Amino acid sequence: MRLTYKDLVNKLTDLKALSLIPVEGERVYTATSYDRASRYDYETDTYINWDANNDGSGYIRKEGKNIVAMEADGPGVIWRIWSALPQEGNICIYIDGEEAVCCPFRDFFEKVFSEDIVPMNFPNLVPTLSRGRNSFIPIPFQKHCKIVFEENWGAYYHIIYSVYPEGTILPSISDMYSNSSMVALAEADRILSFKGNYPYEGNGDQIFTKTTTIPSKGEKTLFKVDENGAIKMLAMTIKNNNEKEIEKALKDLVISITWDNNKSPSVFAPLGGFFGTANGINEYRSYVMAIKGNTMYSYWYMPFEKADIQILNKSGIDYELSYEIRYEKIKNVDKLLRFHCKWHDGDFQYLDRKRFEKGGDRYPDWPLALIKGKGRFCGINLHVLNTWEEPENKADTWWYGAWDKKSIDWWWGEGDEKFFIDGEVFPSIFGTGSEDYIGYAWGAEPPFAIFESPYACQSNVPLDGNGHTSVNRFHICDNIPFNKSFEGFIEKYKEDIWGENNICKYDVAAYWYQML
Repeated sequence: MRLTYKDLVNKLTDLKALSLIPVEGERVYTATSYDRASRYDYETDTYINWDANNDGSGYIRKEGKNIVAMEADGPGVIWRIWSALPQEGNICIYIDGEEAVCCPFRDFFEKVFSEDIVPMNFPNLVPTLSRGRNSFIPIPFQKHCKIVFEENWGAYYHIIYSVYPEGTILPSISDMYSNSSMVALAEADRILSFKGNYPYEGNGDQIFTKTTTIPSKGEKTLFKVDENGAIKMLAMTIKNNNEKEIEKALKDLVISITWDNNKSPSVFAPLGGFFGTANGINEYRSYVMAIKGNTMYSYWYMPFEKADIQILNKSGIDYELSYEIRYEKIKNVDKLLRFHCKWHDGDFQYLDRKRFEKGGDRYPDWPLALIKGKGRFCGINLHVLNTWEEPENKADTWWYGAWDKKSIDWWWGEGDEKFFIDGEVFPSIFGTGSEDYIGYAWGAEPPFAIFESPYACQSNVPLDGNGHTSVNRFHICDNIPFNKSFEGFIEKYKEDIWGENNICKYDVAAYWYQML
């Protein structure tokens, strides 16, 4: 397989590619600054210091005064580089033994190409999200890649990269700087700028629209097709005018989608979780999901031989719902994965839950998705309800103070993502904090910001964080293939009830593709 740089850029926007079956040798890894005190003991089959939280300290090794942040054999592609605090020390990227990039880490997000073409010319590919710096500009390497940070480089980093099967031919780093590659990046950035306004392809799409009533304590079939196809867009509008009823509907109305002749639904989630919003309607635009007004949009590509979409109503209220489904007829559906979405608020399934409670060696891991089979993990909507009573003592600084001078230790985050692929005992994806995984930074210092971008959004959060938080992270170019299993966790340090009258509860909708 030979890939051009334009082929790599196309992966930034190709939703259909998420349904392709992973090939042997295709993997995704991260290199991050997680606390290396966390480790696995093979002799005792236990996890040591699993809640260690000095997550700006980690690296592979030192070379003089510099640190090696990432080292990997190719062929591979770096998809995302993130930092909470890039500073003036250099990031040096060595590709196939040659220095390809060496510049101040801060400049990497602003000036790395040339004086005329800079990453900030691609605001959707290099977004700053509430102080978090992100770059989704692909960096290919054929044989080997090493990334070194020199003194004063900053604090906290994530590098997520794919490796491909032996024999894959990738473009050279010089191809990345060519005129055609710059044009391809500009085109991708423009496509990603259409967040929530997906540019439909083809005149042969089938369009199905209807308005219906979902009866109380009942269910309604919205869409049933017995021929090969793929849904490209699913939009729904709850017609009830009462805002409280709409908020309630997003919890009470459950979308259930069954593909082919499968006995159980592949999609089963409250409408709010499925469309990535909590609590109630919160407008946002991402590349794959959006909410505009009272209308909710999904652009996930959903192949099927047969499709059956139903809405279940758990409430005692009748809801009026209008919807539009756009789909295309396709062939060779048997060679494509099926879209999945499942919601839960703490389902440990087959795991020994005691190990995940305080005192257990897996504490504080909280499950995002536990999947058996072959597929691609593609992201989450995470809803956090974190509320507390106002402290009697006021902080010396605004809101609730900072660091060790807080009037109340209220921050829900710090939770590292830990993704175990195909039964590995130590996660090949090990993050540094909940907000870092999403793509922002310093989440424990209000006021909180609402933001949106193609791959990550925070659509709901109070200024001081006291209430409902809704965040999305979508893996498109950096989707995570698995052949046998995927176990994804995020650390949850706070108990459901913390303090006397304080609450911290999670629920999640996970999105992935899988062979039925």
